Parts: sequence; structure tokens; C-alpha cells
Amino acid sequence: MTPHCSPRFLASDNTSGICPEALDYLLEANACDDLAYGNDSWTQRATDRFRRLFDYDCEVFFVFNGTAANSLTLAAMGQSYHSVICHELAHIETDECGGPEFFSNGAKLLTSAGEHGKLNAEGIERLVTRRSDIHYPKPKIVSITQATEVGTVYDREELLAIRTVADKYDLRVHMDGARFANACASLEASPAELTWQVGVDALCFSGTKNGLPMGEAVVFFNRELAEDFDYRCKQAGQLASKMRFIAAPWLGLLETGAWLSNAKHANAMARYLADALRSLPGAELMFPTQANSVFVQLPPPVLAQLRERGWTFYTFIGAGGARFVCAWNTTTDLLDTLLADIRQALETV
Repeated sequence: MTPHCSPRFLASDNTSGICPEALDYLLEANACDDLAYGNDSWTQRATDRFRRLFDYDCEVFFVFNGTAANSLTLAAMGQSYHSVICHELAHIETDECGGPEFFSNGAKLLTSAGEHGKLNAEGIERLVTRRSDIHYPKPKIVSITQATEVGTVYDREELLAIRTVADKYDLRVHMDGARFANACASLEASPAELTWQVGVDALCFSGTKNGLPMGEAVVFFNRELAEDFDYRCKQAGQLASKMRFIAAPWLGLLETGAWLSNAKHANAMARYLADALRSLPGAELMFPTQANSVFVQLPPPVLAQLRERGWTFYTFIGAGGARFVCAWNTTTDLLDTLLADIRQALETV
């Protein structure tokens, strides 16, 4: 029996279901038994498809979630005495429970401010040159989030500037791609143009936020950094025995093009919401809406009324600010209902 669904979930794209393309491939992979621990045909097909997507002979690994992807990748890119430079709002800094430090056996995160949630070359250089003595954790990695935690994107020029300063100081570049597909859609750029062609060494590419039930892909363009990464995954409890159930839904996204169409739809829904909010007196957008997240400043009583009406959203960035995230299955009907409730609440304050 199918339950009646009337969700008002806009806190995250993690709340969405499995997209049809991913589900079709998942069911197909379930039709027959196959080999375990990534030795199945589905995992091989998926990794080959990633190489076609990026037009690069990259190394590809699958893990369950984003925290594991980021933490294990950063651990592979440096040593315990190194440091990772990231934005002060970066997910690895604010929302991963010390995972990057834990799996690297102590590598320190060094944070920098930056407009619209983005690191810049100047901020990176300031942290690298702050100290050079042996008592300071040696900077080795720059971690950037694409799209950022505030819904903005790095264009190619910004990424090339970061690569330039990274080359100057012998730094490696990690990309947290929790919403990488949304960035590609926003910039109308290929995955290659936003990764290895601008000097990214490793990408953590999220599928969970783009229509998968679970599963992130770790993509190494610098293949030397991938040495023994399969052992890291096993030790960390990230080697799925039935790996085909992570790989097959990924293949569903890649072979059908749903990875991009899902992102385009989510971005379009965010623009729809942002455009409508822009015209509401009492609502103020906090950041440019460039991907699938909308940040808006609303009076606290309005936020309280929205929660009373069943809407879910986060307010962890900025006092009074609310984040609404659109997904592959977000509809204009849902957003129109939200906007009507916001208008009504604003009229009462």
C-alpha cells in the first residue's frame, strides 16, 4: 500500500526519493545474483562510464556517504602533520564531526573567510604564508566545495586562480562535489572543464543529493593519490559487499543523462523560488541563487509560522536566514504553496 505523501520538506535535497532512472537500474541489478565487493559487472560499467563522462583515465571508488568520501580522500592526499585549507563554512569544517581529522590521524583544518562562501587565492596564500616553522601544520591541500554551502558556484577563472596559487606552494586541490552536478548545470560546463582541466586532483561526486538512494563516487584525477585507496575504504567500513546496489543507480544517472537533467530541474526550481521571493516585501535574499539552494532573510515570527505549518528548513547560516533546497522532484506547486504561506505570514508581522 502506497502511503499518501504531502511532504513540506525543503531543508535538503537529501529528503527526496530515488529518481526513476536510478530505481530502474537498481531493480535491474537485483534481478540476478552477481559477484561481491565491487567485482560485479555493474561496478565495472559504472567506473568505465565515469571515465567517459570526464574524458579522463581516472580512478573511481564508491562509498556510502559524503563524510566518508571527503574524509578518506583528504586522508589520502596528505599526512597527519599536514593541514587542509578550506572556507570557514565548508562542510568538512562545520558538519562532519571531525571526520577529516580522524581519518587523517590528525591533519588540521585551516579556515578562511571569503565572499559568497568561496575561497579565493589571496585567502589561501595568507594561510600558507602565515608561518613556515616546524610547529605549524604544513599546508598541503586546498578543499573547495562546488557548489558552495551557500548555493554559489566557482567559475573556471576562479578555479584556475586557485590552481595557480596551489602550484606556487605545492598544494593539492580537493573538490567536495556534494552538488557538483548542479554546478555543471549552472555554469553550462562539462565535468572535465570544472575538474581536471582546471587542476583538481580529486573530486567527491555526490549521487545522494541528485536522485540516488545512497552512494558517492570518489574520483582521482591524480592517480598517484589513489594508491591503496581501496584498503582505506575497507578499513573505514566503506566497502559494500553488494557494491552493485551503489554502482547500478549511478549507472542509471550516467547512461541516461539524468545526473544533469535532475540538476537542471533542481536549479530551475530554486530560481523560480528566488525570483518570487525577490518580489515579496519583508523577504531579502542573502546570496545569489546559482545552484539549487535559496537563502532568504525572513522575520523570526514568519519562520516560526512556517514551521508550525509543517515546512522543514535550516537556519544555521545568518540570524533569521532560512535555507530552502530544491531537488530533482521539486514542483512549482510545492513552491507556490510555500510562497503563499510566506505571504500570509508576512502580512501578520
